Amino acid sequence: MAAHRKPRSRSAGGHTARTAATIVLAGAATATGFDGIGHAEPQLTPAQVKAKVDQLYQEAEAATEKYNGAKEKAEAAEHRLDSLRDEAARRTEQLNEARDALGSIAAAQYRGGGLDPAMQLALTDDPDRYLDSAEFVERAGTRQAASVANVRRQLREIEQLRGAAHIELASLKSRQAELKRHKKTITGKLGAARRLMSQLPAGERAVLGDDGAHASRATTGAREELATPGAATTEAPDSRAAAAVSYAYAKLGSPYVWGATGPDAFDCSGLIQAAYRSAGISLPRTTYAQIDAGRRVSRSELLPGDLVFFYSGISHVGLYIGNGQMIHAPNPSAPVRVAPIDQMPFAGATRVV
Repeated sequence: MAAHRKPRSRSAGGHTARTAATIVLAGAATATGFDGIGHAEPQLTPAQVKAKVDQLYQEAEAATEKYNGAKEKAEAAEHRLDSLRDEAARRTEQLNEARDALGSIAAAQYRGGGLDPAMQLALTDDPDRYLDSAEFVERAGTRQAASVANVRRQLREIEQLRGAAHIELASLKSRQAELKRHKKTITGKLGAARRLMSQLPAGERAVLGDDGAHASRATTGAREELATPGAATTEAPDSRAAAAVSYAYAKLGSPYVWGATGPDAFDCSGLIQAAYRSAGISLPRTTYAQIDAGRRVSRSELLPGDLVFFYSGISHVGLYIGNGQMIHAPNPSAPVRVAPIDQMPFAGATRVV
């Protein structure tokens, strides 16, 4: 009989250990690839970089419009808070005058022989509580009762003002926190765009930056092609739209700065607001508010001075100048310039005059 060979024993953890080691090595290789250490990421073409940069700029601009809206609301809350504080101070001064008047009456009565309750009111640390005293009301004369009622009314109004100011202060702090969040988003997106650009060789950056570098040439070409703003202003629906167009022409070449409303730098909605402000028309600060600031018009109805909006989130705006062209503040890579309105996804148009 053949001898039965005893099966060779395996380490209980052998297979498991080898499997774990394989997973660890695979994970390390994957992590190395993600970290960019040891295995370089695939080289992006200038066109791919441009697409990523454009997307980052669009996202940054959407955040910019949210920042602008939060800033506008924060400024309004701050203004209301200041007004409430000023009014509370004025009412407090009036209250003190009324209490002094009651004190004078009480002093006169004291000199005449008897301490009137009004004197106690003038001296107490808690006048509102004292005014609730039935004893005081019973003993006060007609004239004093009217004065007391006035003091009580002023106390209530001051407390209401202080309560409203507290609410506005909370609103202001909330808006300031919102501003901080949007600012962080904007700077993050713009920083990512700059890092992408910096990874390219200088020659490819020049090609990629053709939109930005070309802006000045496009501006010059637009001036030559359209001659002067007169070609656009004569077709504008009225003198205010013509004035806005002229202002925008005068700002060609100005840098894009997020949150800026001029006179030397602009973001997209800031340029529009400044252009119409120069014509005596006050527009909201943000793109998504500006689109509702006038009468909607179709693309086929566009006239110089109309506001043209882009992207589904209404995150970009330009000023139409005719012939399918607009003046707009594109992004940090390009200054205020002339561009075709079919350069971006068209979302709608508004005529504000």
